[in-house]
Amino acid sequence: MRILIDTNIFIYRENHAIISDNLQKLMMSLNIKGVKILVHPESIADLKRDQDETRRNISLSKLKTYITLESPPDYKKDSTFLNIVGIPSKINDEIDNAIIYSVYRNAVSFLVTEDKGLHKKAIALGIKDQTLSINEALEIYRENDKNVTYLPALKNDSMHSLDINDPFFDSLKTDYDDASFKKWFKEKSEDGRKCFVHHKPDGSIGALLIYKDENEPLNSTPVFPKGRRLKLCTFKVAYVGNKIGELFLKLAINFCIENDIDEMYLTYIKKENDYDYLIKLIDEYGFKNVGYLNETDEIIFLKRLVPEFSEKGLLGPIDISKKFYPSFYDGGIVKKFIVPIQPRWHSKLFTEYKSKSIRFRQPTLFEYSGEFVVEGNTIKKAYMSNSRISTISPGDLVLFYRSGDEKKITTIGVVEEVHSNLTDAEKIIRLVGKRTVYSFDDVSLMSQKPTIVILFTWHCHLTNPLSSDDLISEKVLKRAPQSIMGISHEKYLIIKNRGVINERFTIN
Repeated sequence: MRILIDTNIFIYRENHAIISDNLQKLMMSLNIKGVKILVHPESIADLKRDQDETRRNISLSKLKTYITLESPPDYKKDSTFLNIVGIPSKINDEIDNAIIYSVYRNAVSFLVTEDKGLHKKAIALGIKDQTLSINEALEIYRENDKNVTYLPALKNDSMHSLDINDPFFDSLKTDYDDASFKKWFKEKSEDGRKCFVHHKPDGSIGALLIYKDENEPLNSTPVFPKGRRLKLCTFKVAYVGNKIGELFLKLAINFCIENDIDEMYLTYIKKENDYDYLIKLIDEYGFKNVGYLNETDEIIFLKRLVPEFSEKGLLGPIDISKKFYPSFYDGGIVKKFIVPIQPRWHSKLFTEYKSKSIRFRQPTLFEYSGEFVVEGNTIKKAYMSNSRISTISPGDLVLFYRSGDEKKITTIGVVEEVHSNLTDAEKIIRLVGKRTVYSFDDVSLMSQKPTIVILFTWHCHLTNPLSSDDLISEKVLKRAPQSIMGISHEKYLIIKNRGVINERFTIN
């Protein structure tokens, strides 16, 4: 397996400053696992342009310890690529394009970078799962559970607790005019406006979502009448590459579910040549451009959690799951599968599930001010098994059965992709990318036998998890499941009714 590191990672790794513990652990782990660490020729050329001769010579001498990517693909000949990322206007853009294009063309398995611009381009190109931050790379290539990396927990806070002088707000002050922004910030703080906030390791703000529960018309074109909506007033992520944006969306959706709100929206100022990763992100979860505000010309992106009656018969299962998440189709068209999962993996994959059988479990987003496992709290997840089943398709439902301690069906997800009979650990790692709670060692061990990878979206936990005894007495099962197994729609309905699934979000 080969990993590309960008110029900034190299400088961070090789300069005279003390490097972070996680970067040291990552480099050590990659070396132990025999992963090849490469640098791009453009990174070398970039270092050669350093005007400080002494520093330049030291940096170039250290490059000899790394492999140079051979015959890198030329992005300048790919019009599709250029249409997505744009024509470079400066040398740094040219270097970034050359680096990210190597990942886009699969010259390497992953790129490790802390560069926000590279992460944005990766999202626009659809290769965000192959573009990792240091923490994400360490999560995949960790040595064991003791070395697992975490992010600081998100906090549900009030605006008045935020430091308006944090550099995080600089771009917002520019977009909206410094004085106007400060006036708005003061007014909303005094009103007690709430927010979700994520702090970077140095204490500065890395991501922020200020929200408001509204029940009023929008002064917009077209006009949106008075109605209950959750407004995402400020949704900005500076700490790109750690799935914080997805976590924020999950929190906003959970707020809507708990408060019986069916619509949420945000407004956006479009800039020239803008391919903001936020727009790519919200598009994945059903936000649509529906108009603009009359006073400011800001674009309105609106998401509905439940489709209108007229839409239900026009959309396929995957479209419903994507456009109206957390709603999902569970009618007779899609197949249903019970998926056994060991408690160890269940706890990591579904950290919000409140197990009654174990004393300790992974913390969720706001349970305490410590840290949490990112992948266990996100919406998009990956499951792996050595099952030989070949009948699972996108749109089907997977009902996870926690074996071992609880022996209960606990959770429902919607299948996005299925990849069967895989024995190449590198290919599996590239497929699961940032969704995985499995380490490289876990994947390597499992891939010794044919492996199935199921990429899915988490939708809900059963209000009343059903035990194997319940399932057997209801004739849903003859015995506790040992491997992935299909069940009839009629048996699924028994689980749905007995498990108390919120039918507000089921379409059939």
